[in-house]
Amino acid sequence: MKDLTNTKSENYADLWGGGYKRTLRKFCVEYRAEFIFGIVLLLCVGMSTWLGTYIPADFYQNTISNILSGCIATICLAGAWLIMRHAENMAVRKTWAFVLVLYAIAAILLLAHVTSFGEAHQGGLVCMRGWEMVVANFLLWTLLLYPAETLRPGWMNMRRALLHGTPVFIVYVLDLLTEIDLRVLLALYPVVLLGFLINHIRKYRDYCEENYSSMEHIDTQWIIRYIIMYLLDSALFFTICFVPSTAVVFTQQWLLLVMIAYSTEQILFRTDPWDNMQESESPEEAESNAEYRAQLEEWMAREKPYLNPEFRLLDLRQVLPLNRTYLSQLINAEYGCNFYQYVTNYRIEEAKRLMRENPDMKLQDVAEQSGFSSPTVFARVFSRETGVTPSEWNTNLDNT
Repeated sequence: MKDLTNTKSENYADLWGGGYKRTLRKFCVEYRAEFIFGIVLLLCVGMSTWLGTYIPADFYQNTISNILSGCIATICLAGAWLIMRHAENMAVRKTWAFVLVLYAIAAILLLAHVTSFGEAHQGGLVCMRGWEMVVANFLLWTLLLYPAETLRPGWMNMRRALLHGTPVFIVYVLDLLTEIDLRVLLALYPVVLLGFLINHIRKYRDYCEENYSSMEHIDTQWIIRYIIMYLLDSALFFTICFVPSTAVVFTQQWLLLVMIAYSTEQILFRTDPWDNMQESESPEEAESNAEYRAQLEEWMAREKPYLNPEFRLLDLRQVLPLNRTYLSQLINAEYGCNFYQYVTNYRIEEAKRLMRENPDMKLQDVAEQSGFSSPTVFARVFSRETGVTPSEWNTNLDNT
């Protein structure tokens, strides 16, 4: 086992700032899937906008828009029903159900032609009016409630919600009372709110790494993809506000449909890292960190709990009578890293041992027997930690 004392959490410094700088190789390895997702989605948006230029405004307004609005209303109502049936007293799920109901109402009003993105006018669409921008802005803002509540439960309370929504109405009133056109500020405001989410992503990732040994189901991949879709949807909304076209409105509607469906699926089936994280009482007579470290290392060597992909920080209470906060502080103080990195080091060393003693073992078996949740996760983590792939490491071992 390599010395874990000087191990740092450099490899998991958050994407959004703080910590140590990543190398380009490590960055590309870790966020490759999100980068590909963004490129593919951007290409789809571009292709959709190009194809949408061939749709007549009247045909879109009377037919296609009704179909898309009907699909959005149906998915939102069905999703809200499913979410509430499986709410399980989770505020994040109830928050998303509330957002779905709002979008269902908006889609029904759009379907009933009570309101619209802009009426067809001489082959095109007229610009959105101020109050329409405020309503659309409010709907975009509600899409941030779900990730905000997920990343930091209880943070988006009623007071903060009103505080964040107030600037929109202030700008709208000033736009009415002055000759200055402030609609640009109205259209850009949803993007400004992303700054709050970006800050919470780092805290969320830090929390997960301090409590879990596997990031496969609870990492930030879903929220990064959510933000990519949100940014594209906001860009389309900005375009609709000032240079509306059938192509842009068509693209914005189907992207919103995809975003809602994706988010509903995530909130129903994604693992919630905040769930069941109960604190235990701290010990009445605290031992020294050195004694706790000795007990922990002896237990890790004997039981090898890191071979379980679902190994969590709270599982350490089988040997140490500490609560979650003390356990996290102990790992950080004694090993200079968070729990995730601590367990990853054990798994990497176990994988190296298996490959040294069994040169012909398949990498899939190595991944399974060393505690990684999948061969893909094993290859990605091993490459990030060692700078070479498992196959390359094995080959170098054979040549020495």
